[in-house]
Amino acid sequence: MKWFTAALLALAAVLGGLLLFRNVSPTAQGGTALDAPVPLPALRLVNEQGEAATLADSGGKVRLVFFGFARCPDVCPATLAALKNNLAELQPAQRERIGVQLVTVDPEHDGPEVLRDYLGRFDPAFTGLTGEAATIDEAARVMFVANVKPAPQPQGDHGGHDDHTEAAGNGSANAEAAGASAAQAARLHGDQVSVVDAQGRFVRVYGNSEVLAGDLAHDLPGLIRMHGQ
Repeated sequence: MKWFTAALLALAAVLGGLLLFRNVSPTAQGGTALDAPVPLPALRLVNEQGEAATLADSGGKVRLVFFGFARCPDVCPATLAALKNNLAELQPAQRERIGVQLVTVDPEHDGPEVLRDYLGRFDPAFTGLTGEAATIDEAARVMFVANVKPAPQPQGDHGGHDDHTEAAGNGSANAEAAGASAAQAARLHGDQVSVVDAQGRFVRVYGNSEVLAGDLAHDLPGLIRMHGQ
């Protein structure tokens, strides 16, 4: 599986880049703080409402940014569910100052309507970003997120077989659909949650294990105070 080897190399490179900015905070906060805030570029994307948006636009709120996709079978729904629960524990005034944003790594499938429907299953207030694949790749790069597509699946020979029954044809189509779904699920992407301040600067990152263990939930009030200005 050459694509998997390439994926691991890419992930190693991303983690290496993140380590250059790693700074273990002397405070009680978890996660990893960047030595200096990284202003996000105004990459042109589209939000879940189909409106023009940029990676840099925080709308005056702290953002918890997660790269994922609607057809993700496990990590993405678990992370989004955890974030929903984290925000539900905040006071209303705190909740108004923070938002969750999913940046899709599968823009070919995840258009605005797909993102809107998917995110609405967790929290209608969650927002999403999609756009051109190259722009998504650049967004992932600047936020130290691995994003590796699975290798294309070989296509079967469908021509010149008039003696196939309709049932056999349906079975083949179902098998191909299952194969495509499995390939999509094999997509490798970073599962960290990045904290972006109200000014659109990348300031901190939490690993998936820290999110699920409750470290991010514990830190949210302090993050809002520190980065919500």
